[in-house]
Amino acid sequence: MNMHGIISPKIREKDQSARTWVTAGLSWISRNRVFALAVVMPTILLSFYLFVISADQYESEAHFLVKSPEKSEFMAGGLTQALSMVTGEGSGNNVALSVVDYLASHDVVETLRKEDRLVERFRDPSADMYSRLWSANPKPESLLKFYQKQVSIHYDSETGITSLVVRTFKPQDSFDIARKLLQLGEARVNYLNARSYSDAVSSAQRQLSEAQIKLEAIQRVMTNFRQQRRDIDPEVTGKAQIGLVSTLTGQLAAARAQLSAMGGMIDHASPQYRAIAGRVRALEGQVNAQAGRLTGTGDTIASNIGSYENLQLEQQFLAKQYEAAAANLQKAREEARRQQLYVTRVVEPNLPVKSLYPQRFRVLGTAFVVLMLIYSISWLIVAGVKEHSA
Repeated sequence: MNMHGIISPKIREKDQSARTWVTAGLSWISRNRVFALAVVMPTILLSFYLFVISADQYESEAHFLVKSPEKSEFMAGGLTQALSMVTGEGSGNNVALSVVDYLASHDVVETLRKEDRLVERFRDPSADMYSRLWSANPKPESLLKFYQKQVSIHYDSETGITSLVVRTFKPQDSFDIARKLLQLGEARVNYLNARSYSDAVSSAQRQLSEAQIKLEAIQRVMTNFRQQRRDIDPEVTGKAQIGLVSTLTGQLAAARAQLSAMGGMIDHASPQYRAIAGRVRALEGQVNAQAGRLTGTGDTIASNIGSYENLQLEQQFLAKQYEAAAANLQKAREEARRQQLYVTRVVEPNLPVKSLYPQRFRVLGTAFVVLMLIYSISWLIVAGVKEHSA
């Protein structure tokens, strides 16, 4: 049997069918050239790029939040207030926003560029030229712009959770960058904690130092006073002097009484009377001298006591001021430690397995719908103009 004779008609039938389809297609394109150029051709070109040229991109995601040791609930903020002071929930919120801003900044991009081969990761050879970073030595602004396109950082004010999403052309690259960004965020929180602790404690420390300097100064003044007056404690000396004057006054009174009694019984010229009279004069001199030393003019015990009491009052005041400053410093330290914030990792970075980008069918469908809408609106406008002209 001649197989060629059997197959040939079938082949000829298929060729004829293909020619018919091509002819019909060309005829349709000829009749709908505008639609073909405006909708069909862009869709075909976009399909070719998406399914043939565009590179797969892998996404690694991590979640974190900022908490205070004394707060069990989520704080309204993930990883600022350059810490006017770290205080309660408001500070957690501010720190979160500051870290979000920091992770999207030039500082982080430069750190990743130096320490984590950011440019090399964004210029992966497997990526198509339209998706990857073009320049091997990009300007900081260009690199930051590309970085912000590939890295998304979102803070949820309701839960306090900050989401970190990294997209690159290799699963390991996305995982490594996400992990590095988490480390940088934690380091930023630690830095802000240190800043806030220093700010909170430095003021109290400064007050304590000033109080200590003043207290040491008054102590030196009191020491100089004692050395100049040759008196350790003028108050004790004054009490002793008062006791001495009282004793001498008592002795003088007794001697005068004895002298008065003897004056009525014996001759004033007698040796015994003269001895008592001499003792009275001697006691009077001592009483006057000791009383003058106690309350006279010039450098007296009374004036020394007054000056010393003033110094004592000042010393006691400065000692209390020093104690209060020391207590404030301890309180400031405890408060600063109590209000320190820390990062809690809610979701660790994942090592992606399946590429999620580009979303080829979604992009293609969206583009086709948009092109159809543009074409339809344009067709309606043109048709309306023609009808109005007619």
